[in-house]
Amino acid sequence: MDNFIDALLPELEEIYKDIHRNPELSMQEFRTSKMASDYLTKYHYEVTTGIGVTGVVGLMKNGEGPVVMLRADMDALPVAEATGLPYASTVVARDNEGIEVGVSHVCGHDTHVAWLMGAARLFSEHRNLWNGTLLIVFQPGEEVGRGAQAMIDDGMMERFPKPDIILGQHVMVGMAGTVMHRSGPILSAGNSLKVKMFGRGAHGSQPQTSIDPVIMAASATMRLQTIVSREIAPIENAVLTIGALQAGTKENIIPDDATIKLNIRTFDEGVRDHILSAVKRICCAECAASNAPREPEFTTIDSYPITENDAVATAKVAAAFDAQFGDKSLETKPASASEDFSVFGRNWKVPYVFWFVGGTDPQTYLEAQKNNLINTIPSNHSPKFAPVIHPTLKTGLQAMMTAALAWLE
Repeated sequence: MDNFIDALLPELEEIYKDIHRNPELSMQEFRTSKMASDYLTKYHYEVTTGIGVTGVVGLMKNGEGPVVMLRADMDALPVAEATGLPYASTVVARDNEGIEVGVSHVCGHDTHVAWLMGAARLFSEHRNLWNGTLLIVFQPGEEVGRGAQAMIDDGMMERFPKPDIILGQHVMVGMAGTVMHRSGPILSAGNSLKVKMFGRGAHGSQPQTSIDPVIMAASATMRLQTIVSREIAPIENAVLTIGALQAGTKENIIPDDATIKLNIRTFDEGVRDHILSAVKRICCAECAASNAPREPEFTTIDSYPITENDAVATAKVAAAFDAQFGDKSLETKPASASEDFSVFGRNWKVPYVFWFVGGTDPQTYLEAQKNNLINTIPSNHSPKFAPVIHPTLKTGLQAMMTAALAWLE
């Protein structure tokens, strides 16, 4: 199979660069989904488009055997790219709030699409090597936590065979050429909230006539940090970040309201529920302490479940990776990033396995590791995140083929 992969790499590199130059925001992946659907059609899949807005599913039956689902996400981020690559994105678009933003694939989903397109072609051209049914799934809207559920809500479970196993992977900071896997929790749950606090506006010279929402938001921002430090046991993993505090337009006007936006990452549902409850308790208490005219308004921005790999299925994938990659098959720790990949497995109630593929230049990674500077390597969502094309493309394609063939061979 490696010879076939090597022959395919020049084509995949061009596909990758094309997608990288032409990123599309979440739930707007019309060009990317057409590329995927045209490619699947070319290689004789039964193709269904427009699932959950832009989702694409390719179905191929090849005799008796298990149903294996392979998934890649397609959307890009509202981040202006700063990699300096010759194929860097210069795309500007409007987000769902109508704000003009730079758009780029600095999370690596362009790599994911290229990997899955390559796997789809190889499985089609080498049907003598496998038996069963393949579901090739190109998913929209992962970055906003809506795409997988949108596909489920659009009848995906009724329209396609139930998988026996669901497989997915993500390019991450790590030595290119390695694959990183683990049983159990591998990605955290993620919950993002917007909290709007209401006061009474006034002239900055007459604060006594106001109820100042800036004070409420600032006080809440500080107090919210005590949830993890004082309410969560040290042996539990949790992160709470205030990413935005927005209020007012002018230095001498006390505004009517202020907004904070926060993000929570947890690996335990009980811990997550406690933090969400504490956020509401603290924000309401700060508003009450300021004599706010009304309670704060809470809005969910997005919500991701924990990605928790099935133990038996992960052991099967790990054994296949060990045989394929040798000492470059590594067991990893959980990451505090989040994904909606598990939504498919949770709804279908079938096992799933998700793993990481290293995308960092090996020399760069080893040098950073030697000097304890791995955290300085631009990571996913950094405007400078740029996986090296080789050997990352080959490793990811090998990993996807290897994992799928553990069931289909």
